[in-house]
Amino acid sequence: MDAITTIDDHDRYVRCIQSSKKVRWDINNDVIRERSFDTATKFLPDGLSLADEFTTLSASEKRFVSQIQGRTYANIFGLVERFINAKVLELSSDHWLGDQVALEALIRFSDEELKHQELFRLIDAMIGDVLPEGYRFDVDANSVARAVLGKSTWAVLALTLDIELFTQIHYRESIGSDGALSELFRDVFFFHWKEESQHAILDELELKRHDATLTAEQRDRAVTELIELVGAVDGILQTQAKADACYFVANCMRDVSACETKSIENGFLKAYRWQYIHSGVQHPQFVKVLSSLITDAQGERIRSALATLN
Repeated sequence: MDAITTIDDHDRYVRCIQSSKKVRWDINNDVIRERSFDTATKFLPDGLSLADEFTTLSASEKRFVSQIQGRTYANIFGLVERFINAKVLELSSDHWLGDQVALEALIRFSDEELKHQELFRLIDAMIGDVLPEGYRFDVDANSVARAVLGKSTWAVLALTLDIELFTQIHYRESIGSDGALSELFRDVFFFHWKEESQHAILDELELKRHDATLTAEQRDRAVTELIELVGAVDGILQTQAKADACYFVANCMRDVSACETKSIENGFLKAYRWQYIHSGVQHPQFVKVLSSLITDAQGERIRSALATLN
């Protein structure tokens, strides 16, 4: 069976290639440009860091929270792009002897994801140069990738579409419009956004193409696996929220009670669940695509699982 089923789909692969060529950028020459991070500025905007939820903190402490979250934000993207790239390369094999345009689009996708991983490793190191020592992100990207890739392709693609779409809304609605942010941090996610825009389209195309090959029973199992993947993501977020709260408390230059520490940890977790789960599943395009593929009962199962993550 030919990997491309419609002329419209073929044209969308073509447009993704054209956009990829147009927006192509270099890490050092276009993004970094011999700049460094300035701790006098926020890294993540309030709409993502949920700074207002940290009611016991001063303005400077909230800025520190945004910087910690900004470092974690870069690390989370570096983490998920490991399994996304592996899945994209796997999917490309479906097009090896089929439509070469689709193959080129996915190979470009993979090349860009590798570049993004390199960028986020650099950003982690650069932020580490200006923030206090002791930050921890003890998540092994390869172990996570192996676990994710052990799930069905449908579940992995649905999760990937969710991720690619929330990168779009994060930049358009929060990062790009906040003039108080670090200019370097904003530029990192401006350039990231430019390439991720094509990736979200390709995710949708590949998800729909793969979905057409499934039986109802296979799709139902895949919905269960998607719910399991979201739960696994939340487990990572809970661990990182605790680590980031401890790092904040150790470096905020004042005594923090156990009660306030727990409140700060809860603030980190709420922000991370918003950033990496809820902002994506509420994205109109994600809702539209997923709803077109699943039954009402399956949709209710997903909503019920998400309702526990508040």
